[in-house]
Amino acid sequence: MFIHSCLKLSALAAVFLLVTACDDAKKEASPQQVAPPVNVGFVTLQPTTINLVAEMPGRTVAFRKADVRPQVDGIITKRSFTEGAYVEAGQQLYLIDKDKYQAELDAALAGLARERANLDLATKNRIRYEALRKTRTASEQSYDDAVAAEAQSKAAIASAQATIDKARIELNYTTVTAPLSGQIGASTDSEGALVTASQSAALATITQLDPIYVDVTQAGGKLLQIKDAIASGRVKGLDEANIDVRLVLDATGQEYPILGKLQFSDVTVNETTGSVRLRAVFPNPDKILLPGMFVRGYVDQGRIDGGFLVPQRSVMRRPDGGAYIYVISGDDKVVSKDIIIEQSKGKDWVVIAGIEAGDRVIVDGLQRIAPGMIVTPKALDENAASMKSPKG
Repeated sequence: MFIHSCLKLSALAAVFLLVTACDDAKKEASPQQVAPPVNVGFVTLQPTTINLVAEMPGRTVAFRKADVRPQVDGIITKRSFTEGAYVEAGQQLYLIDKDKYQAELDAALAGLARERANLDLATKNRIRYEALRKTRTASEQSYDDAVAAEAQSKAAIASAQATIDKARIELNYTTVTAPLSGQIGASTDSEGALVTASQSAALATITQLDPIYVDVTQAGGKLLQIKDAIASGRVKGLDEANIDVRLVLDATGQEYPILGKLQFSDVTVNETTGSVRLRAVFPNPDKILLPGMFVRGYVDQGRIDGGFLVPQRSVMRRPDGGAYIYVISGDDKVVSKDIIIEQSKGKDWVVIAGIEAGDRVIVDGLQRIAPGMIVTPKALDENAASMKSPKG
């Protein structure tokens, strides 16, 4: 009986081991589970014409500026403008006591009359001695003296006329006028103040605000890069006489509503900063721009035909600095492509080589993919910030 029970238990154990072995064999024979494709977001790129715009810091500079200074000595008897007002070129600003200069002009006029009288007498003497010389009644020496006296009288008249002109100029200088049109600042002197022609302090300053200059600076290396790109043909140059400049005010971050025109760029590099100055001129009818304001200028420096704008977040770098992107092939596999970047433009890179029209560049999901992987692509509509299937 005991032996029979043992044989029964042994049979059951054998059956259990056989079933377990079959289950293990089935597991080994079943295929391994494959992870589902990764969802990635992409944008489809097409070539386009890209204007290369450089952002440069700068400051506003008065279009014209003039210090008003006296050109004669005297007491100010009248001030004829309101501080801070707009004045026209030639408008009277100050009046300096003119009595002294009027007297000097009168004296010069009298001197001229005297010299003309002397010339009249000298001319008559020269004519008289000329007649006597012909009859040999007067000597040659007497005639020569008469001719010389007449010449001296003519020279004296010229000198007297110059004295009159000088006196008249100084008399006119007693009326101090605006040398240009613009906004006039505070007056440093008032009625009763003594001013001199040699003083260093200005009576007032006039500033022309419309139009106004904007001086921006660009690193010399950047300027050389764009010139090299134009020379090599990668970038098309622009007509320097018709380059637009856009302006943003640093104080408010607002864009100035009127475009300016690039006027010139310096031919020298600043030894201290290594930068080059570019000057633009802007209309300023509402006097929004004032001299000395900090601004940011955006200057067109060239054009690329057939370039690509690639989102910066889709571009990766190798240790050697080389740039590459991941694109989706026709069978939805990840492919790595090396690209050549010209420069940045907003949130994009300007790419001039390495991309073909219609490439689907992966933007989202980069951290979960590698070349050769199969992915589930979703077209990324950045404007609507939503995802949609490219087949939908």
